[in-house]
Amino acid sequence: MEAKELRDLSADDLARKQGELREQIGHLMLKRASGRLENPMQLRKTKRDLARVETVLREKQIQVEKGAA
Repeated sequence: MEAKELRDLSADDLARKQGELREQIGHLMLKRASGRLENPMQLRKTKRDLARVETVLREKQIQVEKGAA
């Protein structure tokens, strides 16, 4: 998922997406530990998606803080 697409989502949607990605990372790490992970790149991709979501959430938070100041 691209950051451009994420910027169009609301903060609530981003927070929900963040929770989903964290859960997905947990499942992927468990599969990797048990040797059942078929595509190791999926874990890396999911971690990067989570980082993008967290970055956009932080950008939105900064915009709100600037607007309130």
